Amino acid sequence: MRSVLLSQGAIQRLEVARPMTSGKEALVRVAMAGICNTDLELVKGYMGFEGILGHEFVGVVAEAPEPRMIGLRVCGEINFGCGQCHYCAQGLQRHCPTRRVLGILNQNGAFADYVAIPETNLRVVPDSVSDRQAVFVEPLAAAFEILAQVHIGPNDRVVVVGDGKLGLLICQVLKLTGCDLCLLGKHPRKLGMAETWGVRSRTQDSMSEEKFDLVVEASGSASGFQTAMALLRPRGKLVLKSTYSGNLEFDAAPIVIHEIEIIGSRCGVFEPAIRALANGWIDTESLIDAVFPFDEALPAFDKAAQPGTLKIVLDLNV
Repeated sequence: MRSVLLSQGAIQRLEVARPMTSGKEALVRVAMAGICNTDLELVKGYMGFEGILGHEFVGVVAEAPEPRMIGLRVCGEINFGCGQCHYCAQGLQRHCPTRRVLGILNQNGAFADYVAIPETNLRVVPDSVSDRQAVFVEPLAAAFEILAQVHIGPNDRVVVVGDGKLGLLICQVLKLTGCDLCLLGKHPRKLGMAETWGVRSRTQDSMSEEKFDLVVEASGSASGFQTAMALLRPRGKLVLKSTYSGNLEFDAAPIVIHEIEIIGSRCGVFEPAIRALANGWIDTESLIDAVFPFDEALPAFDKAAQPGTLKIVLDLNV
């Protein structure tokens, strides 16, 4: 089968063997897959991953332990827990000490004609959600995870730092709470997009002494942490969404002095994201900059890495 493989810091388009499945795994024929910032960071050395990239996908079940699953259109939760530890017993497979993560940690991903995934991780995509929408389920679930971690009400003043793909999805999700919401970014096109959704936008240069109850850092840059800290009121909450290679250096004193609560936020469950897409609550079409045939995956990565680019999608049907 065709694949996009990361090895020694470089990506290649290679023909590889179709994955073998265990008794609990399904084989999914991938239809579309999205390139995200995490994929770009993996190429730079994040997590030290080598193998087939890709974790945002939609496809059709080709083989499965449960025959009724065959032929269904699905996406898949990306954390594969052991199923036996304390965390897995609580439904926290994404924190299992021996977990594998699709296309990120010890598990080949979805930038391939076929991907093997535990059947319990599959989520059926309703007919009302297109393939172009379904590739956003994984990052949209990550955006909804914020609401599972932090209560946000209409009186809360919230700012999202970073106008990339994830930041724009987070804005749409947080807007559902009715909070006083602002997006801080640096790309006029993206800030204008947020304005059409009813989210006020600002550039860093135009920010006054305004302070916020909650800051979501989704810039994908180490400097975003300092920006986020400067926007918080005393006893405010900081949600960290960015992943990037390298170490973060910061002054811890303001965290103590201002009694800041810092919350790490990663993956989320898929059901709220699928429901939001099915109900038409989230605009994903505006976030797609280009769809590339899978055989043009390497130019697609080049395009995705260009500053200001939004979602690049790989179409494996062509």
